[in-house]
Amino acid sequence: MALIRPGRINGFILYVTDQQNLPSNFIKGGRKLWRAIMRGFHQGRRCPASSSVRMKGRYAMTWMEAYPAHRQPDMEQIGRYIASPCWQQLLAWLEDTFHISPRIEYSRCSMQGGWNVKYKKGSRAVCTLYPEEGYFICMVSVGAKEAPEAELALNGCTAYVRQLYQDTAPFNGGRWMMIEVRDGDVLEDVKELIGIRMRKKRSV
Repeated sequence: MALIRPGRINGFILYVTDQQNLPSNFIKGGRKLWRAIMRGFHQGRRCPASSSVRMKGRYAMTWMEAYPAHRQPDMEQIGRYIASPCWQQLLAWLEDTFHISPRIEYSRCSMQGGWNVKYKKGSRAVCTLYPEEGYFICMVSVGAKEAPEAELALNGCTAYVRQLYQDTAPFNGGRWMMIEVRDGDVLEDVKELIGIRMRKKRSV
């Protein structure tokens, strides 16, 4: 079975092969996706009429399955996987505001493993970004020095971020917030918290 490069339709990572048979274990909605492909649309390109689709088991591939440890993605591939306008907005803001560049690293942490994107200013961690399907997680540390200003700023943040702060237990002198960035409001909260963190670092 000849395997062609993976693609994406409606959020699913798909594999186009040269087999004509349609798998019986398609997930719900799979037949609709199949009909879309048969109409000739696959990432904006036409597929051969003889193509078929195979999904890994009964679900779309996870980030770690799409990009295991031996296959490092580049920033373009990460952006395509996340497929959120908030992603490029945050990257542009980080790079323009702090004049820093991303580093792609692999983590074997059981809580949030796989390839991620780190931003540092010198030896200081700014944030770490974890790709997810349709959104991303931004890890921001709110330390003891930043806490008073951050807690004041939280009054103007979304209910989600306020609750996440309360639910995140202090660890090693700070709260390591894992913020799911799914919309522009949460993105603005992330910028505010990172801004507070970096202002305090510059004043130390």
